[in-house]
Amino acid sequence: MSTLFSKIIEGQIPGRFVWKDEKCVAFLSIGPLTDGHALVVPREEIDEFTDASEELVTHLTLVARKIGQTQKRVFGAQRAGLMIAGFEVPHLHVHVWPTNSLADFDLSNATENPDPVALDKNAQLLRDGLVQDGHSEFVPEA
Repeated sequence: MSTLFSKIIEGQIPGRFVWKDEKCVAFLSIGPLTDGHALVVPREEIDEFTDASEELVTHLTLVARKIGQTQKRVFGAQRAGLMIAGFEVPHLHVHVWPTNSLADFDLSNATENPDPVALDKNAQLLRDGLVQDGHSEFVPEA
């Protein structure tokens, strides 16, 4: 049975994609901790990061790093947060978001029902920033 994330990757459920490559995708979280919060998700259905190959974990981390660098600049953040929790959806995913405080690491503070217009704007800001940072080959159209 496909996971929620597999359905998003396959286009069965809409997602605000900011990155696509042969191993993973990244799209905005529908429960963001801050503006620009993205999830880096492998195309392969793997439940836990400890079950993923070292190569895949490395790839996901490097993609998250690139996205985090852009998030810091685009959203004016001091740092980029990184977390693998894995309790929300049984499909490995790396949270990466712009942050200015440790309070931004509490998933219970995630925004419920964020404004779709704001999410669209944040996705476009992040896509534009990734293009500016030289990653255009991985940035999908809106």
